[in-house]
Amino acid sequence: MYGRGLLRGLQVTLKHFVNTYVDDIRYGFKKYSADNFEIRQGMKAEGAFTVQYPEEKLAVPERFRFTPFLVTNNLDAEEDPGKDWCTSCGICAKVCPPQCIWIVRGTNPDTGRPVPEPEAFYIDIDICMNCGYCAEFCPFDAIKMDHDYEMASYDRTTAHIHDKEKLSHELKYWRKIAPTTAQEEMEERGGWEHTDVIKARQKAEKAAAKKKAEEAKAAKADGGDKPSANNSDEAKAARLAKREAALARKRAREAEENNQ
Repeated sequence: MYGRGLLRGLQVTLKHFVNTYVDDIRYGFKKYSADNFEIRQGMKAEGAFTVQYPEEKLAVPERFRFTPFLVTNNLDAEEDPGKDWCTSCGICAKVCPPQCIWIVRGTNPDTGRPVPEPEAFYIDIDICMNCGYCAEFCPFDAIKMDHDYEMASYDRTTAHIHDKEKLSHELKYWRKIAPTTAQEEMEERGGWEHTDVIKARQKAEKAAAKKKAEEAKAAKADGGDKPSANNSDEAKAARLAKREAALARKRAREAEENNQ
């Protein structure tokens, strides 16, 4: 029993080994050229499916997640170009299981009061477990999971602790690597802008609509219910005509009675 299972396994291995060279001959010993990469990774390929990394790289799926990054306004945006979406609320740092996120909230230099902007933001990518909790719990869609997995280096102290400058990416970058997810989030927020910007715009639109309705109501109260001058003249003329007709009928009856 065990001997037959071992032989079947060796048979599968030998089959892949032979098909690798047969497939290479079929492509004229150009199986591993860049032109045949998609074919070699397709359903019709046989033998080994080796990817010649780093020259060749497989495309990662849209839902792939690695280290987090911060979303900012596009640099060519009409309002607040390059502004951080992060409000330094600290939710991401609280829910992070390995506690690899550090945030320093900004302060107003004149008043000393905190402002909803991060002055510093650090993530230790060696500690990060790529769980995505920070992106899931962020109420402003300000932190996302990147697709860049090539971060190996020999200097851990400087290269593996990402600061705010290295973490920040424009909104267009997120739309590029995750177009479907970005579209779903936009529809949920009601626009491509930051949540606060969308809320402020909606509030202004409601205020403008309310003001317009009040002005229309006031205009109707001032002159909409009162008859115009032309309508008054026409009504007066109609009453006079009815009165003259009634007097004419009365005079006709009196004249008829006198003749009798």
